[in-house]
Amino acid sequence: MGDSTDETDLRLLVVGLDAGCRSVLEPLFEAGEIPTLRELFETGTSGPLESQIPPWTASAWPSMYTGKNPGKHGVFDFLSFDGYDWDVVNSTHVRERPVWELLSEHGVSSVVVNVPVTHPAREFDGVLIPGMTAPEDPPCHPEGILEDVELACGDYHVYPQSTDAPDQSIEGYERTIEQRGKAFRYLCRRVDPGFGFLQFQQTDTVFHERPGDRAAIEAVYREVDRQVAETIDATDPDTILVVSDHGIGKVPGDEFRVNEFLRERGLLEVQSGGDGMPNWSTAWENDLLEGEDAGKHEESPLERAMNLAAKVGITTQRVANALDTVGLKEPIGKRVPNDMIRAASEQVDFPESKAYVRSKSELGVRINLRGREPNGQVPESDYEAVRSELIEQLEGVRTPGGEPMFEAVEPRETYFDGPHIDKAPDILTVPADFDNAIVADVGKPQFGEPMESWNHKRTGVVAATGADFDETVVLEDATLFDVAPTICTLFDVPVDTEMDGATLPIIDGGTEAAYPAYEPDPITKTDDAAVEDRLSDLGYL
Repeated sequence: MGDSTDETDLRLLVVGLDAGCRSVLEPLFEAGEIPTLRELFETGTSGPLESQIPPWTASAWPSMYTGKNPGKHGVFDFLSFDGYDWDVVNSTHVRERPVWELLSEHGVSSVVVNVPVTHPAREFDGVLIPGMTAPEDPPCHPEGILEDVELACGDYHVYPQSTDAPDQSIEGYERTIEQRGKAFRYLCRRVDPGFGFLQFQQTDTVFHERPGDRAAIEAVYREVDRQVAETIDATDPDTILVVSDHGIGKVPGDEFRVNEFLRERGLLEVQSGGDGMPNWSTAWENDLLEGEDAGKHEESPLERAMNLAAKVGITTQRVANALDTVGLKEPIGKRVPNDMIRAASEQVDFPESKAYVRSKSELGVRINLRGREPNGQVPESDYEAVRSELIEQLEGVRTPGGEPMFEAVEPRETYFDGPHIDKAPDILTVPADFDNAIVADVGKPQFGEPMESWNHKRTGVVAATGADFDETVVLEDATLFDVAPTICTLFDVPVDTEMDGATLPIIDGGTEAAYPAYEPDPITKTDDAAVEDRLSDLGYL
């Protein structure tokens, strides 16, 4: 069944399904599309896996693989902020031990493939190929291993590739997923690890790029199922955990433009010209826009249309689907610089504002605090009063249908604790059932139809099967933070007393220990426009 007859003896295989959830899996189970995953869920024990706030990839996977909340590990979003500057997060922003490094300290080797926010890779006993937020052809651990993988398995890409419609084609998804499995199996044959972690990102990507496209969703999950089957066959794991970082679902409610809400209350200032929002001016945000570089020609009908699109709030990653709205029906033939879009629309003037949303996937409002931000507008003596009043105002927001916009509006201390809590938004805004959405737009009405028709939900899944797990246990209250402690207990490694989760009741025993302070590498920048490009295409930036 596999791509080699050689077998390894893997103690634990963790399969990560980004955005995996029952509402997606059940119809595929019933249709017979994913028999391997169905068997894992039905022969073992399974249940919901509650994510964190915010339930977004870049923060949730570090929470899972460290067992600690963002206030401890330091990653709250795809972006990290320093004053009004920003950077895409990478592994150096994660200030706590990944579980595979903890296992390494206790003599257990690991193979880790495609887990988000793991680039650049640190040294440990094993092999790591990083996932989302890494650039293409990323440095891996050990050095040179990616070249060996490509010689043995063919081209390996962090993000899907296609000659027809880059990053969008079903075939591109399938090839990317296939290479994940091939690379993982090759590395397991080479290393013979005790622990393996294989993550699939396309189970989330397909909902952002092709929302509601049943054929694409089924194709993605069929290929994932095929790779999981071949991996189980080739590695013969004693135990298997299937986990997801969050769920996914339709967004049937309203989109709330929080910055417009703040603007109308005199807390937010705007400007034009494109300097206010994060500026990735060298990136080409939509890979659908193919052809000659912009700047080598005079303004075209496409460019004029995109200017108009910007004025009415159409983002570049959606512009290809929206050109008819602004009267352009000719084929897309030229790339258009992001500066043009930004210059045509109002932007938040962060230094001059008192409060603002920097990134929608943070799910929070930041206060421009004097002494903390370079041009802070709110004196420290007024901080708590401003925050409390703003929480009260946001709690009272109702949708156009009269329903509460938020199920919770809380100070950051409600969700986070730890030495890095000062990096978090000051206020967390949790949409009701995640059926509503927030965005950082200004210059439009406070409410509108969601730009993203599908988005993250808080409840994912966990399934456990194998000799070391009690498959009769009903999993009811599992959380994202329980995964790392469970892995530790399986390998008789003491659970870090600072972890926020607990060992799942599928396995007995387990001890705790206080570990020495973690000494991560200095924070480095993600200096790669293609990474920013990809996150923008997915709607995260």
